[in-house]
Amino acid sequence: MTLQRLHHAQITIPKGMEEECRRFYCGLLGLRETPKPASLEGRGGFWLELGEMQIHVGTEDGVDRTASKAHLAYLVDELASWRARLEREQIKILEGVPIPGYDRFEFRDPFGNRVEFLQRID
Repeated sequence: MTLQRLHHAQITIPKGMEEECRRFYCGLLGLRETPKPASLEGRGGFWLELGEMQIHVGTEDGVDRTASKAHLAYLVDELASWRARLEREQIKILEGVPIPGYDRFEFRDPFGNRVEFLQRID
């Protein structure tokens, strides 16, 4: 009996902000939306895919996302280009504590969720 792999992670956004969230995650970051099962369609939010991993975007109000260290970390190429792209969109870049083998930075999405971008270095 073993855990096989992580299937999905979930972030949340305020209720009714799905279109703005799609613009950020699908438009700016380039993630692909995938259909939710019919049994979950009426609950708000939507699902994204990155390779075999799913990111579920749920909706909830009354949460201070900026107070949390919880985050999703994306392995990227061309980290400097990503930084420049986000800065052009007025996204504040936060320097992360260095970790061996990676260059990285963090930022908050428009809803306060913490996001980390990492690039492997030799």
